[in-house]
Amino acid sequence: MTRRPATAWRWAALGAVLGVVLTVAVAAPARWLAAAVAQASGGHLQLLEPTGRVWAGSARLALAGGADSRDRAALPGQLHWRMSPTLTGVQARLALDCCTTPEGLLLRASPRWGGVHLQVADGALHGPAAVLAGLGTPFNTLAPEGELNLVTQGLAATWLAGRLQLEGSATLTARALSSRLSTLRPMGSYQLVLRGGGGDIGVSLSTLEGGLRLSGRGHWVGTRLRFQGEASAAPGLQGQLANLLNILGRRQDDRAILSIN
Repeated sequence: MTRRPATAWRWAALGAVLGVVLTVAVAAPARWLAAAVAQASGGHLQLLEPTGRVWAGSARLALAGGADSRDRAALPGQLHWRMSPTLTGVQARLALDCCTTPEGLLLRASPRWGGVHLQVADGALHGPAAVLAGLGTPFNTLAPEGELNLVTQGLAATWLAGRLQLEGSATLTARALSSRLSTLRPMGSYQLVLRGGGGDIGVSLSTLEGGLRLSGRGHWVGTRLRFQGEASAAPGLQGQLANLLNILGRRQDDRAILSIN
């Protein structure tokens, strides 16, 4: 007879604990999400002045040089998000006043044993190149100007045991790019493509048009990017681009060697 009250008490306590957990989860303030984003990105992505809740809120989105960096640049307008649980994880819809359609971007995340899987619905994002200066060196020295356009197709990323696996592609196009280090304005338009599949993650850089010529290829190895490329000036424009080429990489004759290891 004494076991039934004890069992009932345990179930009541468990129900109370679950109720508190659900209440906290639903009512959690947006600043908790801001702290989680900053920590997960190493301080490179920051949600400034967050309002609302973790599941539905808004903030100013900024790029930063890292947790200890003073470099930071915010996109104009607000980032709005709305998240909801799914059978396999959580989905989020993100909309930027400046840079997406009103429908925004749809992301779905689901846990994996020892990692997480993130799927990005096909979409587009555009914004000013000047925001890259917030990432610190070398972008704060280059002070880029122009327009950035990001398009995703079948993009999905999986992090397992510290390794990144990628499917689909993301194409970043920089149009009418300029820099305070060059009197040539604009210097040109460029395209950076990130493509995954078959266990390989490739990166390619090419010039669409312009006096500054950029090219290169690389691969993502583990969690690090290895990239080799070069920058050069079109004939007759070496003088206008000399300072920029000196900053971009090690000079080799008329070229600057671009290297990330």
